[in-house]
Amino acid sequence: MFARFCRFGLAVSFGAALGLSIAANPVQAQDYKGLLAAPDRSDADRQNGTKRDALKLLEFVAPKTGMRVLDMGAGGGYSTELMARAVGLSGKVWGQHNKLSERYLARMATPAMASSTGVERPFDSPVPDGVRDLDLITFFFVYHDTTFMEVDRAKMNKAMFDALKPGGFLVIADHSARPGEGTTVGKTTHRIEESTLKAEVEAAGFKLTATGDFLRNPDDPRTVAVHRSGIRNDEFVLKFQKPI
Repeated sequence: MFARFCRFGLAVSFGAALGLSIAANPVQAQDYKGLLAAPDRSDADRQNGTKRDALKLLEFVAPKTGMRVLDMGAGGGYSTELMARAVGLSGKVWGQHNKLSERYLARMATPAMASSTGVERPFDSPVPDGVRDLDLITFFFVYHDTTFMEVDRAKMNKAMFDALKPGGFLVIADHSARPGEGTTVGKTTHRIEESTLKAEVEAAGFKLTATGDFLRNPDDPRTVAVHRSGIRNDEFVLKFQKPI
């Protein structure tokens, strides 16, 4: 019995040391409050989570244990890590960017990213060879960047559609532009008109199933670049589904 107890104790200690207890437990993996409160999350991520209303975002996106997820425009890996923590060790997350940043690569060395892989691929060909039947694709605050990059967005949206399994979801969050601005202010104010984005994505075959208003700010005039506005930016969150 003592030997069995020691083995149990070693296993628990090892899991705690790796910071994987939340990800490895299929019940706690959907405890988004617990996920966000994990002691090994960085202060920078916690601050970003406050800005992005991370709890409501997770509840809206609804990543689950065991899911296969592509995180588009991964940047420094903030959202990739959230998805990796949510899907746990039985799931898989691919963090895509056209060029993986040093911050992302450094984050990859942390235990929380054990179920994730960095993917350095162009936006209009974002899916690794052999990866298909994804449950979920997330695309947070980067879609607007593709409007001034050399990206074929119709090809990009079709690639995401094809990578999802029937019934799979695509969730996009971005900074809202004013009516009539379409994709013209992507490089100046880093915004995109919601209706324009919606039309582009639906043209690939997606169906809009839900909208999130928790990042809205009607007091944002939407005339200033998002990193210079000085107030909370008006932002939209859209959930699309690939028809079954």
